Amino acid sequence: MIKEHKIGIIMNGVTGRMGTNQHLIRSILAIRNQGGVRLSAGEVIMPDPILIGRNEEKLRELAHKHGIERYSTNLDHALADPENQIYFDSQTTDRRAEGVRKAIAAKKAIYCEKPTAVSTEEALAIYHEATAAGLKNGVVQDKLWLPGLLKLKRLIDSGFFGTILSVRGEFGYWVFEGGEDWQPAQRPSWNYRKEDGGGIIVDMLCHWRYVIDNLFGNVKSLSCLGAIHIPERVDENGKTYKCTADDSAYATFELENGVVAHFNSSWTVRVKREDLLTLQVDGTHGSAVAGLRNCWTQHRVNTPKPVWNPDIENPFDFNSQWEEVPANAIYDNAFKVQWEMFLRHVVKNEPFRWSLLEGAKGVQMAELGLESWQKRAWVDVKPLV
Repeated sequence: MIKEHKIGIIMNGVTGRMGTNQHLIRSILAIRNQGGVRLSAGEVIMPDPILIGRNEEKLRELAHKHGIERYSTNLDHALADPENQIYFDSQTTDRRAEGVRKAIAAKKAIYCEKPTAVSTEEALAIYHEATAAGLKNGVVQDKLWLPGLLKLKRLIDSGFFGTILSVRGEFGYWVFEGGEDWQPAQRPSWNYRKEDGGGIIVDMLCHWRYVIDNLFGNVKSLSCLGAIHIPERVDENGKTYKCTADDSAYATFELENGVVAHFNSSWTVRVKREDLLTLQVDGTHGSAVAGLRNCWTQHRVNTPKPVWNPDIENPFDFNSQWEEVPANAIYDNAFKVQWEMFLRHVVKNEPFRWSLLEGAKGVQMAELGLESWQKRAWVDVKPLV
């Protein structure tokens, strides 16, 4: 007889792109389809989602499409049900703190997307409120479980790089402006309106904080320049609107250990690199370039010796001089991996260090990026307590 831990999960805001695809379909439903999270030969965790949102028609359609019995527009009713033990939030950022605070009052474990709040003060406050209530809590840090970054982490842990000197991150792609005479945008229009919580600094510096902290070291200070390169776009209803939020960000981070990290983030760049996100890490003994799934290395003994000479054709095929890191493992969906870890944390109290405090650190990084842009100056990153 298998012991089943049935865990009710309130999934608020799940009709959005990320909530539907990564959290519902590729995480929770994938876990259910595999027979739950296996704890041992005779014990399993089985998630039981209830879909919450403001549009009942969308919820009904999503639930029926995926064979989910429970959905509702009444968050309070779902929170009152003792069978629902976890509250998950993937709403827009400006609604998140309100939902999380309701869940804290209802004594639910908290797991949510980032940014966890619209300000560092509020993000830190909901962390303290959740921990004071004795509630398990966590924030999505999905990129840490991407195959490419796991391979990069393996190189770091093995000492492959020697002393790491610098990190160069390139993220982004061209988001179409929309309009009848052009291609529809592949990102929602609110992303480009500051008043609606948009902007690539707010969106991506949260990611770069946990990537840097977990792989390379603590951030000491930063300099960030934002830009609104495309001043007007066309929204989902075919209406032209003015862009008030940054679509590109150019940020440099000084780490406490002396490493310098620079990340370009842009929705106005055309991709000529290995992936939509690449990280190049240079060290005294070797270098690596990691994408979402793949990773390539060049050791010091295999490093070519180019000499600057623009008067002749380039004699080097630089791309061919890198070796691919083998997988040596089967990699699961990054969101699903962290979901399984959080479910184990809730049911079995297994360690889970990506708390709402880590979410607050991401919000802090975004706020400091905006401050740096406004002041046109370096700003220090102070510890959060």
